[in-house]
Amino acid sequence: MSNHLFDAMRAAAPGDAPFIRIDDTRTWTYDDAFALSGRIASAMDALGIRPGDRVAAQVEKSAEALILYLACLRSGAVYLPLNTAYTLAELDYFIGDAEPRLVVVAPAARGGVETIAKPHGAIVETLDTDGSGSLLDLARDEPADFVDASRSADDLAAILYTSGTTGRSKGAMLTHGNLLSNALTLRDYWRVTSGDRLIHALPIFHTHGLFVATNVTLLSGASMFLLSKFDADEVVSLMPQATMLMGVPTFYVRLLQSPRLDRGAVASIRLFISGSAPLLAETHTEFHARTGHAILERYGMTETNMNTSNPYEGKRIAGTVGFPLPDVTVRVTDPASGLELPPEETGMIEIKGPNVFKGYWRMPEKTAAEFTADGFFISGDLGKIDREGYVHIVGRGKDLVISGGYNIYPKEVEGEIDQIEGVVESAVIGVPHPDFGEGVTAIVVCKPGAVLDEKTIVSALQQRLARYKQPKRIIFAEDLPRNTMGKVQKNILRQQYADLYTRAIPGKV
Repeated sequence: MSNHLFDAMRAAAPGDAPFIRIDDTRTWTYDDAFALSGRIASAMDALGIRPGDRVAAQVEKSAEALILYLACLRSGAVYLPLNTAYTLAELDYFIGDAEPRLVVVAPAARGGVETIAKPHGAIVETLDTDGSGSLLDLARDEPADFVDASRSADDLAAILYTSGTTGRSKGAMLTHGNLLSNALTLRDYWRVTSGDRLIHALPIFHTHGLFVATNVTLLSGASMFLLSKFDADEVVSLMPQATMLMGVPTFYVRLLQSPRLDRGAVASIRLFISGSAPLLAETHTEFHARTGHAILERYGMTETNMNTSNPYEGKRIAGTVGFPLPDVTVRVTDPASGLELPPEETGMIEIKGPNVFKGYWRMPEKTAAEFTADGFFISGDLGKIDREGYVHIVGRGKDLVISGGYNIYPKEVEGEIDQIEGVVESAVIGVPHPDFGEGVTAIVVCKPGAVLDEKTIVSALQQRLARYKQPKRIIFAEDLPRNTMGKVQKNILRQQYADLYTRAIPGKV
């Protein structure tokens, strides 16, 4: 039987060569990882997990967590990674919508998650960062030679949830073909080989850390230094042993703050890659001056994997995301007419290719609305293609905020703020931030006589929103600017507070 994605990973695997390096004393070879993936797949089979069943995972980053993903591919299960910052209230929606057969969480979270998972018929097992937990207890005595499920290019491999500005979060359905085609393209475009050693400091619950970093490593037979989180000192210390770093702009801002970062420190690195949020031109310029390296910026989405990349050879231009990848078509259209625009004109970015997802989970009408008649996915991002063919992202529809590489949709944050006693309404915007790319910022209008301050609102949100969604600043205003139709003009607010994080302001305006 053929398993489209895992068969390709197995074919590229160099046997007993290193795959995951934890520290000087702990290394997983490819053989080690594949053996454990077989035992976990066997354990899931014993639990009744069948091809097409969803397996949700809200676990901290570890080698075993990555290997759980491989086990899902092998068993034919659909992998559903969930941000570790999600609260129980948020998890309740995802579990209810995706209806996973199995939910894997940290041991300390088991009791709370079982209260919301069991009504949906889900089994709950545990996995900790040290490799302990009930799932691995079940896998310990299972056979490693699991017979992989038959999966075609069109079968689902994963569902990743991405929020919208209105309504509930949407589950993007990614197939074995989507993931394999994109990873092979990136491997070749960035010239990744078995000799590469990646510093992996990204989370593994979204596209960048899971599908870009991990799949590209697997399909090239390379190895990775797996860090639980980004730490500038640790990353600089690893650089002499590494050849690549994939990061978000925040990584590079923090590295530039390290006095240890110089040309000597990066002598063995051949490629620095940035994505998930806009990289400031100043960061690009300063990094090049300090290290001699031009950061390679690329552009992707949850629904499409990677779409464009600055070239491996040739000009990597600050402020652009490069050229469309091989087999990917990117065009810019007039949002009103849908007609394709000529170079240098700004419009809606649309994408077509084998990387583009199958649709939104159980949302056929939403899926149909997001595709054009000729099969292009409407990204919601505004941009242009210059005369040299470089793609520029110049803005986003739907007011998406990207902070530290995470997508935050204002509607969700506003809904929580507006429930706070004393609040009339709020508007959440993204404001340029020197560290995070954009800072989540809330403009709040209070009821007459209400006594609210920044600390009160932040405290009220702590149990209701994941930390990365919580505003970095709360600004109080008498009212919000509106157009003649009564719609809040967030463009005015963004202009008004554009320098918020580079100047001192009082708590009230």
